[in-house]
Amino acid sequence: MREKPRKIYNKLLKHFGRQAWWPADSPFEVIVGAILTQNTNWRNVEKAILNLKAARVLRPAPLLKVSNAKLERLIRPSGFYKQKAKRLKGFIKEYHGKSVPRLRSGQGMSREELLAIKGIGPETADSILLYAFEEPTFVVDAYTRRIGQRVGLFDFDDYHEIKDYFEKNLPKNLEMYKEYHALLVELAKTYCRTKPQCRKCPINKLCYNYSQ
Repeated sequence: MREKPRKIYNKLLKHFGRQAWWPADSPFEVIVGAILTQNTNWRNVEKAILNLKAARVLRPAPLLKVSNAKLERLIRPSGFYKQKAKRLKGFIKEYHGKSVPRLRSGQGMSREELLAIKGIGPETADSILLYAFEEPTFVVDAYTRRIGQRVGLFDFDDYHEIKDYFEKNLPKNLEMYKEYHALLVELAKTYCRTKPQCRKCPINKLCYNYSQ
């Protein structure tokens, strides 16, 4: 069983190729994207990110200074824009003067610091740690749960149990964690959908639920 997560990774990597995720120009852009992607898909986040870039406010100080009304308008495509505008500003205010300089230099914060910020949950915190600050921590999302349960890796739902499962059964490797998360997302979008397309799935032979 310990070899199965690695086999799945190798098959997905061979099938889809390297994903080079997360698409961003800076650690701060990753953080903004991680907050905006809550309860929406990445296509909507991309529209909001483009709006922020066009308005020249995709940096800590300008984003803090922009009016709430304007910020809400810019990030509206991501949904829940009033809530997310507060979370973005809350993130910066919480660490302004202490951690924003670290953001500019690409240095990170601890998981505990991130989770202490209102609106930052485990998935968002781990996304920031992995992709913005390059800490080897495994990110769990709804796709990870769906695929892991369908193929028989685990039968639990708890975020930290799933995270621990992958971290105990894979090498503690930054690039592997990045690629694995991105590959699971691609698999879920392409084959392992709500209504799965099992016959063409690259890991169907490893899936407990697949029958020809």
